[in-house]
Amino acid sequence: MKKIATLLALSAALSAPAWAATQAVTLSIPGMTCGACPITVRTALKRVPGVETVGIDEAQKQVIVTYDDSKTNVQALTQATKDAGYPSSVKQ
Repeated sequence: MKKIATLLALSAALSAPAWAATQAVTLSIPGMTCGACPITVRTALKRVPGVETVGIDEAQKQVIVTYDDSKTNVQALTQATKDAGYPSSVKQ
């Protein structure tokens, strides 16, 4: 009986990536200072595979990104904004 429970637990742990879910992260982008900046940031983030939505709050200089965590991660998102000329960090 213990062997079956162990095998089931191991099977669930190994198949966890198949259970990927939509995640959301808020990125702070202090360099987003003009009207064209949000367009550039949105375009850069939308090009990252797995990104579902990009919501921009220009007044707070932040973006909220929803993404499929089986296809991308926060590091890829911050790298995309950096590559576009707008370094970002995760807002705590």
